[in-house]
Amino acid sequence: MATGPQQKATRAAHPDAAWEERALDQMVRGARERFLQRSRKFVEAGAVIVGETGIDGLTLRTLLQRTGLSRRAFYARFQSKDDLLLAVFEQTIRMAADKYRAALEPIPDALDRLRFVVTTMIFNACAEQDVAQSTAMSREHLRLAEARPVELGRALQPLTDLIAEQLAAGVAAGRCRPLELRETAALIHNLVSSTLHHALLVNAERRTEAMADTVWEFCRRAVVADERTPST
Repeated sequence: MATGPQQKATRAAHPDAAWEERALDQMVRGARERFLQRSRKFVEAGAVIVGETGIDGLTLRTLLQRTGLSRRAFYARFQSKDDLLLAVFEQTIRMAADKYRAALEPIPDALDRLRFVVTTMIFNACAEQDVAQSTAMSREHLRLAEARPVELGRALQPLTDLIAEQLAAGVAAGRCRPLELRETAALIHNLVSSTLHHALLVNAERRTEAMADTVWEFCRRAVVADERTPST
């Protein structure tokens, strides 16, 4: 049987028939979709478990019971619980960004749109019915920021991108001064996140509305093109 260079030469001289290539492509696509379907099932179940019982309730046993999948299937996709948590973070952030983007459609002014994103992030995290879950997620966020900073940054990117979109629109409309969009968006996102971590983990007497107004005013002053025409 030909191996190595001889095998490559044989395949080059006798390439697969067109129907063989199509069959192979179909098999690969099918296998990929089946793999991703089960992967999504783990992530979606993880998000539901976190929403119902918090981070502490997200155990491998609970996850396998909820999905009906095997331990082997889990470890074929995730090296550890942290890998699953990062996927849950990313899925949650993507869903939030899509929801915010839809809510922004009827808001015409770019600065008002940015204000909506900044303040809604704060209000949602500090909502009374979600505060326990938000606090647990905040702890995990800080832990992963130290243990897996690159992966966490990628998971949070959809919201940073959404902020950058509003800044770009503001610059184009003359509402914002010329900015390094990605850097400024990351700074705003980090400011909101840091404020929330402090509010949830340290400041027991947080006043959500006042906090949201303060953070927004700080952001507005940092990006506005003309202080004489502030956004209200």
